[in-house]
Amino acid sequence: MANIKYFLGEQIPLEMHKVRVVQRLDLVPIERRLEAIKEGGNNTFLLFNKDIYLDMLTDSGVNAMSDKQIASMMVADDSYAGSATFTRLESKLAEIFDKKFFLPVHQGRACENLLSQMLVKEGSLVPMNYHFTTTKAHIGVNGGKVLELYKAEALNPISSDPFKGDMDIDALNALIAKEGPDKIAFIRIEAGTNLIGGQPVSLANYEIVSKISRDNGIPFIVDASLLADNLHFIKQREDACKEMSIREITKRISDASDIIYFSARKLGHVRGGGIITNDEKTFKTLLEMLPLYEGFSTYGGMSVREMEAMTVGLEETMDEEMINQGPVFIEFMVNELTRLGIPVITPPGGLGAHLDAMAFLDHVPRGEYRAGALASALYIASGVRGMERGTISEEREADGSDHLAAVELLRLALPRRVFTLSQIKYTIDRIAWLYENRKLIGGLKFYEEPKVLRFFFGKLEPTSNWQEKLIAKFKADFGESL
Repeated sequence: MANIKYFLGEQIPLEMHKVRVVQRLDLVPIERRLEAIKEGGNNTFLLFNKDIYLDMLTDSGVNAMSDKQIASMMVADDSYAGSATFTRLESKLAEIFDKKFFLPVHQGRACENLLSQMLVKEGSLVPMNYHFTTTKAHIGVNGGKVLELYKAEALNPISSDPFKGDMDIDALNALIAKEGPDKIAFIRIEAGTNLIGGQPVSLANYEIVSKISRDNGIPFIVDASLLADNLHFIKQREDACKEMSIREITKRISDASDIIYFSARKLGHVRGGGIITNDEKTFKTLLEMLPLYEGFSTYGGMSVREMEAMTVGLEETMDEEMINQGPVFIEFMVNELTRLGIPVITPPGGLGAHLDAMAFLDHVPRGEYRAGALASALYIASGVRGMERGTISEEREADGSDHLAAVELLRLALPRRVFTLSQIKYTIDRIAWLYENRKLIGGLKFYEEPKVLRFFFGKLEPTSNWQEKLIAKFKADFGESL
C-alpha cells in the first residue's frame, strides 16, 4: 500500500512508481514573477509556462502517462473510419462499465454540449450535487437552469463528513414533487465536486438518486471525469464497500446511471473524452450530432494515439495502487497545512488541496476576489500556479452585480505521478510564509472582463500596491533566495 509505517516515525506517502523521464523546471526570480503576473492580468490562466515553477492549475490533461500507455500509442490504427483502435477502446469501456454504446469526443465539455442540446430546452431544470463552470454554461445557453442540491455539510470548510459531495435526497424529492418530472431535463451527479474541494459521492447516494430518477422517468447522468479519485474514497471511506474491488464499485455506479460522460484528460490521463450508455435511442440521437460538432463516430475529434493510451489508462484506473496516488499525496498536503493552522478544505478530497481563501484573506472585501488575490500572491511568493475557484469563476447576475460564490477556494491541483514530495513540501513552506504575512495581501478588480467564463481570459489589477509590499517582506525574510 502507498501508506506504510516508518521506523523513524514520519507519516509520508510512498510513491508506487519510479520516474524514468524528466522535464526541466525553472524558478524565476521574484521580480520576474511580479512582472509575469502583471502581464497576465493577475489571472494565473494567462501565465506562460516559462515563468512557472510548479504548475498546480489543474489535473486536466497534465497527468503523467505510464510506460504502457506511451508504448500503446505506437500500435494505433489511424484509419479515418472503422479503426481497430476505436474497437479496442469501445471494448474496454464495455468491459469496465457494461455499457454497449460509446461516442468519442475531444474532451469533457464536448459531452456537455451534446447532452445539453439533446435534453435541455427553454425552462428546463437540471438538479445536481454541485455545478461545474462549463456544465452550467452549456445548460444555460440552451435555456435551462441549474439547481444545486447539495447537503449543508458540503459548504462547511472544516468537516469530518467523508462524502460532502452527496446530493441532498430530501431536496431532490421535494423538487420533483413541486415541479413535476417533465420539467426536469436530467439529474446530474459529478463524481467528486470540483468547485467545493473535490469532495466525493458515496455509492449509496448514487444508487438512491438512481432509484428516484427511474421511478420518475428522469434521465440520470454521471460526470465521471473525477471517477478515479471517487472510487478510491468509496473503497476507503464507505463501510459497505471496503471489501469490494474497484471494478465492482465501478460497475455499481455504472448500473445506477443512464448515461456516463467523462473527460479523459482526468479519467484515463489522455486528451479526449466520451459518452457511454445502454440506451439505443440516446445513442442514435447523439450519433447524428457527432460529425457536426466533433468528428466521425470512430474518432470523435481525438487522436487515435490518445485513444490507444486511453484504453490502457482506463484499465490502469482499476488498479487501486494507481488511483490512490493522487488522494494520498493530497491528504499529506492537507494534513500538513492543517497542522500549521492554515485554513484548508477538510476532509482531504480529490483533484488537489484547496486553500480556504474566505478565511485566509478575511480582511479583503468579498467584492475584491479573495481567491483570485490569493492565487496571485502565492504565485509571487513561490512560482507555484494555482487556480481560483470562487467568485471570479461565477457569472455575473442579470443586473451586472457579482454573484458571490458560496466558497472562495485556491485550488492547488496535484496531477497524478507528476510532483515529488520535496516539491509539495516547498509549496507548503511558501504557503506557511504567506499565511504569516497574509495581512499584506490586498484585493483585485477587473479591468478587462469577458461576458462568459471570465475566469479563463479576464484581467485584473490590484486595488493597492500590496504586491510590492509583499515582495519587500519576502526579500527581507529570504534575502536573495528565490
